[in-house]
Amino acid sequence: MSFAVIQTGGKQYKVKAGEILKIEKFSDGKPNSKIEFKEILAYGDDKNIELGNPVVSGAKVEAELLKNSKNRTVLIFKKRRRKNSRRKNGHRQQFSLIRVNRIMSKDGKILSEAEKITKVSKKKEEKKTTTKVK
Repeated sequence: MSFAVIQTGGKQYKVKAGEILKIEKFSDGKPNSKIEFKEILAYGDDKNIELGNPVVSGAKVEAELLKNSKNRTVLIFKKRRRKNSRRKNGHRQQFSLIRVNRIMSKDGKILSEAEKITKVSKKKEEKKTTTKVK
C-alpha cells in the first residue's frame, strides 16, 4: 500500500489513495475542484521509501476538494478570581475536506490511484404483496 507525507497549512499528513482528510482551509477552492500538493516530504510503499531533503522535487499528490466548512465552536473563558473579571469568547476554525486521488513519484509514475466513486441512485423497489386465497 503506497503512502505519501504531505505538508499543508503548517501541518504534515500521512496520506493514502482514496483517503478523506480534514485539513486547514484552502483559500481559493470550490467543491469538486482538483488540488495538487507539491510539498511531498516522503513517499513509498512497504518495501521502498523515498525521502526528501526537505521535499522530494517532482513528486506530487492529486486530490479533490469535497467541501469547505467550519468546525464546532471552541469556547475560550478567562476568569480572574476575586476581581469580578471574566471574559467569554468563541471561535470556529475553518477546514477543507479533501479526498486523495493519486500519489505520483518524482519521475511522473503513478504509485497508487483511488478507485472511481460512482453515485448509485436508490431505486424504490416495489413491494409485492401476496394475498392468500382459501
